[in-house]
Amino acid sequence: MRSLATVAHEREFSSAISFLRPVERLQMNQGNYHQPVLEKEITELLAKQEAGVVIDATLGGGGHAAALLAKAPHIRILGIDRDDAAHVAASVRLAEFGDRVKLVKSTFAQMSAVVSAESQWIDGAPIVGILLDLGVSSRQLDDASRGFSFRSNAPLDMRMDPTTGESAAEYIARVDVHELVAILRENGESRFAGAIARSMKNGLPQSTDELTACVEAAVPMAARRRGHVATRAFQALRIAVNGEAEQLTQGLESAIELLAVNGLVVVISYHSGEDRVVKEILHEAHTGGCHCPVALGCVCGAVPRVEVFKASAILPTAEESESNPRARSARLRIARKVGS
Repeated sequence: MRSLATVAHEREFSSAISFLRPVERLQMNQGNYHQPVLEKEITELLAKQEAGVVIDATLGGGGHAAALLAKAPHIRILGIDRDDAAHVAASVRLAEFGDRVKLVKSTFAQMSAVVSAESQWIDGAPIVGILLDLGVSSRQLDDASRGFSFRSNAPLDMRMDPTTGESAAEYIARVDVHELVAILRENGESRFAGAIARSMKNGLPQSTDELTACVEAAVPMAARRRGHVATRAFQALRIAVNGEAEQLTQGLESAIELLAVNGLVVVISYHSGEDRVVKEILHEAHTGGCHCPVALGCVCGAVPRVEVFKASAILPTAEESESNPRARSARLRIARKVGS
């Protein structure tokens, strides 16, 4: 049997990192990007895969990709992100790896189309891993101009790709109060969802401070939980504006379909709603869609598509949570593609 190193060097990679158009006022300092969550665990896991392509479908600043490329010379990375700032930062961080990297501006929901478009660069190599690191990055939160955070006043935008779609302010103005109530409830804001939604529609906030004021006006001081009163409202709007729920469903289904047999899908989520969707999709793929009574066994002929590593999510170590605050809410789920 050929070694991984032999297989890896059989190919002459013909494509380098895509050159990206300049983006106005971008900061290139890699310190603006967070320390990748669960970096050691994910790198060691994916580095054990056979030679092939790993899709980093939420590239960000390229932290996970850089760690994997450094550890696994038999792996190439197809990086996907819709944020121009992420692309520019990742292109700098990953430049040393040359033609082992290809960056594409897109969403992970469009993963199948990206793979089809980049078939020449993939050159028949198996897709041996797909990583989804969900949610918003520290860099996006820290950039006040993006409007993701209540910590600084800014236009109420929240788009991960500011060049397309509607802003959070436009979304609030367009939808009715019932839709606002629904997205707030889906993100854990149950008791005061109606009052907050009405306050938003009455106030039509244009800035992050104005959105915070709308939430504060709707939630009595005595009823406020630990943490910032507007946290769940900001999260709900970000998810809605960027279509994150739909993206996640489409992206995970595409990932399972695209993987080679024995390929890994690796997903990090940061709140219970995301983690629940990931768990449900992986469970459905694990059972092949079988809903037969457990006591009777499967009689429907369903064929499992993946093997889930464990029923419960993998959590960061106490040491990582202490040193990297973003890791504290992280939940990691892993599944391996099985043959039919």
